[in-house]
Amino acid sequence: MTQGITEHLTTAVLLLDRELKLTWMNPAAESLLAISLTRMDGRSLPELLGGEEDIAEVLSRARDALHPYTQREARICLNGGEPMTVDYTVTPLSEDELLLEMEPRDRLLRISREEALQSRQETMKVLARGLAHEVKNPLGGIRGAAQLLERDLEGEPQLKEFTRIIIEEVDRLRDLVDSMLGPNRISRNEPLNIHRVLERVRSLLLVEQPGVTMERDYDPSLPELHGDEAQLIQAVLNVARNAVQAITESETPQPTLQLRTRARRQFTLGSRRHRLVCELSVIDNGPGIPQELRETLFYPMVSGRAEGSGLGLSIAQSILHQHQGLIECESEPGRTEFRLLIPLEKRHD
Repeated sequence: MTQGITEHLTTAVLLLDRELKLTWMNPAAESLLAISLTRMDGRSLPELLGGEEDIAEVLSRARDALHPYTQREARICLNGGEPMTVDYTVTPLSEDELLLEMEPRDRLLRISREEALQSRQETMKVLARGLAHEVKNPLGGIRGAAQLLERDLEGEPQLKEFTRIIIEEVDRLRDLVDSMLGPNRISRNEPLNIHRVLERVRSLLLVEQPGVTMERDYDPSLPELHGDEAQLIQAVLNVARNAVQAITESETPQPTLQLRTRARRQFTLGSRRHRLVCELSVIDNGPGIPQELRETLFYPMVSGRAEGSGLGLSIAQSILHQHQGLIECESEPGRTEFRLLIPLEKRHD
């Protein structure tokens, strides 16, 4: 009966002998470790797992002291597989048997990170809209006063030049404020092919930067998604253009930009689980993003380039939010990846 209960738990449960060899594990453990009990039976668990902390040392310490041990958010890695974050508890049942419980944390950590990102983005949007309202009202008054003054300066071309400068600068500030806000809603909600969006972006970048190698790695099985094609082109172009500028300005040898698409099934964005999500990756081999910029990367007016306006990524993130998606970023020297995640379910206005 006890074994029947543990087989239905979502927590991975493993039994180890004194030599840390596996004697039994439930289906949740088989799923987590991506290996069956028949293949693992009698093998040492530390042979399969690696990580930042030697798990064999932790298991041995708990066995010898006959004292349970818990590790939170431990990074482990399956041999030949991707690293994962888990909480695990080792409980000595006797001098010759250990109970190991493992619970994956990657999904929960990602949900928490994405919710924090969305919350910060919404806060910045509210602040930007409030600031835009306060700025655009006096700008309208300044522009109107300059126009009235211009009418009274007939026959004074030198003085009228000053009023034209005032009007042009007011218009420039108004356009800058509008750019900070980004799109307020999706203009169109139509079926579109995401690869057509990428090909348009690729053709534009090839004209701007012919010295950069553009690689394509598309998943042809992706279905159409619903959204605004022009806005998505703008979002992808903002991200890809930033990447191209980073690798060209740093004079990276053999500058390369890769555009990649993948389908992700049963994928969680924020607190919502989606049946199918399009993952669009923009990957470059540049110097990476400075550590001090990574937390504020999608804020308006934040840029790592002296000539940058700091609006491109903010606008791109805003467009993705309008499509119920988001942008994630991972960066290290030699590889920076921006992932644009868009649900493939049909949206309803």
